[in-house]
Amino acid sequence: MADTKREIERKFEFSKAKSARRGVPDLTGTAAIAAVSDQGTVDLDAVYYDTPDQRLAADGLTLRRRTGGADEGWHLKLPVSPGVRDEIGASLSDTVPPSLAALVRSRVRGAGLRPQVRLVSSRRVSHLLDAEGALLAELSTDEVLAERGDTTAAWTEVEVELADGVDPELLDAVEKTFRKAGLRVSDAPSKLARALAETDAEPPARHAGGGPEGTAGAHVLAYLREQRDALVAQDPAVRRALPDSVHQMRVASRRLRSAFKTYRKVIDRAATDPIGEELRWLGAELGVDRDQEVLLERIQTRLGELPRTQLIGPVRSRLRVWNTARRSGSRRRALAVLDSARYVALLDSLDALLDTPPLKKAAARPPEEVLPKAVLRDYERLAGRVTAALSLDEGHERDLALHDARKAAKRVRYAAESAEPVLGKPAKHLAKAGKSVQNLLGDHQDSVVAREALRGLGVQATAAGESSFTWGVLHAREEALAERRERELPDIWAEASDPALRAPLE
Repeated sequence: MADTKREIERKFEFSKAKSARRGVPDLTGTAAIAAVSDQGTVDLDAVYYDTPDQRLAADGLTLRRRTGGADEGWHLKLPVSPGVRDEIGASLSDTVPPSLAALVRSRVRGAGLRPQVRLVSSRRVSHLLDAEGALLAELSTDEVLAERGDTTAAWTEVEVELADGVDPELLDAVEKTFRKAGLRVSDAPSKLARALAETDAEPPARHAGGGPEGTAGAHVLAYLREQRDALVAQDPAVRRALPDSVHQMRVASRRLRSAFKTYRKVIDRAATDPIGEELRWLGAELGVDRDQEVLLERIQTRLGELPRTQLIGPVRSRLRVWNTARRSGSRRRALAVLDSARYVALLDSLDALLDTPPLKKAAARPPEEVLPKAVLRDYERLAGRVTAALSLDEGHERDLALHDARKAAKRVRYAAESAEPVLGKPAKHLAKAGKSVQNLLGDHQDSVVAREALRGLGVQATAAGESSFTWGVLHAREEALAERRERELPDIWAEASDPALRAPLE
């Protein structure tokens, strides 16, 4: 059974032999530390697993099988931010537990996991306690021996790991005390990283092809790689059902698809279009559960806004039944997609595209020449769709046209944001304008979807002999909101289409 904990720590090493001989200073009196309790010494034996080309290490992940100590077993550590990792544990076994193998699948794929490095450590442990005797942090001094084939390396490492809920500022106070005693923050983010460096086995540098630095091709490829990396990084978060993870994975997918189209003068669409279609499939499959969750939250919010006199019948229980039926199996469906051969093939196709990109002639030109034209093309596309939508009468056709305009606004926003590092404030301002249009039209589209759901709820209520009054009230409110958004659109569009926004890009 896997379990997870948030690990907030800081690693130190002695800067000079003299300070190493003096050892770790007494931390009593540092910040809230009132006492240091010796917990004895434990011997640890850890074998770290990775692919032959060290894909996990390249992304800062560690997967180990460790014996000795109170938490022996398998541990997967996923980076969250500098000095912060999520550690996911599983019981000791001879092979990699399936629960952990799934969390690294987006990186490992078909490469397989093999033992890479063995670390044998003698760890002296102390508990740092406050005045009431509560645990603030664990202090460990490790004598480490790393073995990789016939190569070995040895060093001493000091680690301070906070207890749950302790303010990270304690680490700053400890660091200040340590600096005075001749200890400095370790350059290596983990024992594995140091072991690889000291045995001459650091992960190979990531491929960064795309033409000479300072070209449009180099800029576009760097942006695409950033989104590819985000897609891969969100995979374990989706599997762990972390908040917003599905949304973030879909955003990375959309940004990739959008950039393929925006920069069609830079990278050949004959190669990117098939991948874009697969990204569309991925986003749609992952979105089943998320879209239902968003819709449920919207309807629940609207119900909460109604006075009690307008809540007729068992509306909340009806909503629960409806939601359960629509979400049944959606979580399993999302995980099945991530475990599918089609998904792995998509990731492999992305890697192949980015390793040997099919660049076009414009890729060799300066980004200051190419990016503005690409962004303005997307703007013209948006302008055409907004104009077409506003010319239609209210109704289904206009709803569809406004939805298309919303997608075009999102593409303008993504295009401008991708160009912002080169074009600066003009791109930032246009991205903000695109986002304002996207948000308004997004609320309109959400209202369209909500009205369809409310009609269905009303039909179900009637068929069950319940009153459909409340669902009708909510439908009318959503209809009024959509009409309000449509009335607001001309003013929002007037601001977003101000020629002054585009003038610096022309």
